[in-house]
Amino acid sequence: MADLLSDDEIEAQCPDGWERDGDELVRTFEFDGYLDGVGFAAGAGGLAEEAWHHPEMTIGYAEVEVRLTTHDAGGITAKDVDLAGRLNDLAE
Repeated sequence: MADLLSDDEIEAQCPDGWERDGDELVRTFEFDGYLDGVGFAAGAGGLAEEAWHHPEMTIGYAEVEVRLTTHDAGGITAKDVDLAGRLNDLAE
């Protein structure tokens, strides 16, 4: 099981565009249209499966909200920070 990050570690390591919401890292990615968001979500699903770390994703018309937490650890770990950074790279 991954170790929980401290509040200071989360603040220092949180990738650009992400916010802490309790025990989750959250970001809403914005797109030009629905299919762009669906394409991002599909790519994000592939990265998540590869990392064996599965976020909650909510697809809207031109946005995808992603929520990351490590359930078995009970909060935010390095796995969440790493996947958040990879999702930022995917969105660029």
